[in-house]
Amino acid sequence: RRNGIIKKAREISILCEAQVSVVIFSSSGKMSEYCSPSTTLPKILERYQTNSGEKLWDAKHESLSVEIERIKKENDNMQIELRHLKGEDLNSLYPKELIPIEEALQIGLTSVREKEMEIWKMHKKNEKLLEEENKQLT
Repeated sequence: RRNGIIKKAREISILCEAQVSVVIFSSSGKMSEYCSPSTTLPKILERYQTNSGEKLWDAKHESLSVEIERIKKENDNMQIELRHLKGEDLNSLYPKELIPIEEALQIGLTSVREKEMEIWKMHKKNEKLLEEENKQLT
């Protein structure tokens, strides 16, 4: 039956040049769908909402939309900050805005040098151990 309904939707779409969308949920929860090639489901739902006057999106969806926009803006700001830390687009900044960037870079440089020293000491220690082991073997 499900395949028959989808087949009919396809036929209506072709024969009548109509925009058709069908979504079917079985009793087990499996979803089947068909949408005319000339459109998308969101476009059909938007058109339905406009023509029927019913609002399909509730307040929860609206708040999620606002949250998505907030996260996008935050992401954009972080991308700009990352470019600044990479040394790009610095000409547009005022000296007061450069100070925190300089401090962040200084802290990063210090931690890189500490890690470098740690690795260097570990290599020296391993080198001494290998020399001792080599002496014992000879």
